[in-house]
Amino acid sequence: MPYDLREIAAISGMSGLYRLVRPAHNGVLVETLDEQSRRSVASARNKVSLLHEISIYTEDPDHTVPLTEVFDRVYQKYGKQLPVTSKSDDAALSKFMGEVVPEYDRQRVYMSDIKKLVTWYGAVSNRLEYQSAEAAAGDEAAAHAEETDATTDTLSTAGAVPAQTAGADNASENPEAGDTKPKRSRKKSE
Repeated sequence: MPYDLREIAAISGMSGLYRLVRPAHNGVLVETLDEQSRRSVASARNKVSLLHEISIYTEDPDHTVPLTEVFDRVYQKYGKQLPVTSKSDDAALSKFMGEVVPEYDRQRVYMSDIKKLVTWYGAVSNRLEYQSAEAAAGDEAAAHAEETDATTDTLSTAGAVPAQTAGADNASENPEAGDTKPKRSRKKSE
């Protein structure tokens, strides 16, 4: 499956990258990008940063380079095998970044950002197939109409206050409010 940075996220308090699977009762169900592909729930309190929304600062204060474009540049230049790792020395990492994004702002892009970029690229490129930013943008435009309802559901589920709390007290006035209460499981008699 081609990688789509719209569904890949970094989550505060959780190491690594995750693919968003679906909304869950108290957050979002996510899956790790490692070989084990473990699933867990990212709480609504965790900050979820989608990779397609992240950009790299440039020397022009009015312009940034989207991470999707940076990944494209890296792939075009190096493929899946990078000449550096997150453990490489600062000079090698700076040189790598300068080759990929020559206009990057050396004051605002920290070494930790470059290390994170290298780690993220490795995780994404090892797990998923490459898809150019242009192809992903075309897919995004086509899928946008289909995702409108799903996005609304995701945003309301991931919010800090569940939608059911507003009408939960007056279930008799609102018949749909009763349907949102959690169901209790019956205990089997022994």
